[in-house]
Amino acid sequence: MLHSTYLNHHENPSEDHRQKGGAIYSLVSIGVMAALTCVLSILQIPIGPVPITLSVLAILLCVYVLGATGGTAAVFIYLLLGLAGLPVLAGGTAGPAKLLGPTGGFLIGYIPFALISGLLIDLATSKRITRKSTSILLQIGGMVLGLLVLYVFGTIWFLFRYAESTSFFAALKLCVIPFIPFDLLKILIAYFLGGTLRARLMQAGYLP
Repeated sequence: MLHSTYLNHHENPSEDHRQKGGAIYSLVSIGVMAALTCVLSILQIPIGPVPITLSVLAILLCVYVLGATGGTAAVFIYLLLGLAGLPVLAGGTAGPAKLLGPTGGFLIGYIPFALISGLLIDLATSKRITRKSTSILLQIGGMVLGLLVLYVFGTIWFLFRYAESTSFFAALKLCVIPFIPFDLLKILIAYFLGGTLRARLMQAGYLP
């Protein structure tokens, strides 16, 4: 019985190699996309207490390339690196104090943003969705929904942090409204660029 089990396990060693190769690919890919997020997030345009960065674009590319789970893991690693002291947050800043600043809610919101966007992108690009128009709507809609959740996290934290001096509408004016056109543009870029990358990875067998 033991001999039979041993033979069955080793009858197809190539399958074991493929599984190990897939696991290594996943880990390396998560690391690479976390590094890309670090690089893109450093770049910023200071227009107020919450600067314009390429973090949103980087996160969307993460979930396109890695799927919802891997993409969210890459974003989590990026945040851990920044909070641990590596200068990879907006403008090359770092440290746990960033969570207490005006952008703290956005940093926390990156996690649900990645997860929600990724889950709907995964669904949209799966075999269950056969119509291209439905796939496009799900992908764009998923990214917009994730973005709205990110805005909610960022705005609530900003209000909590500056409750005595800021109204709800003032917080929206500072934290959300100026970023909407730029973030919608990032969504379009992510759809075309990330969609192309994802299609090629699926054809190569790296994504289901």
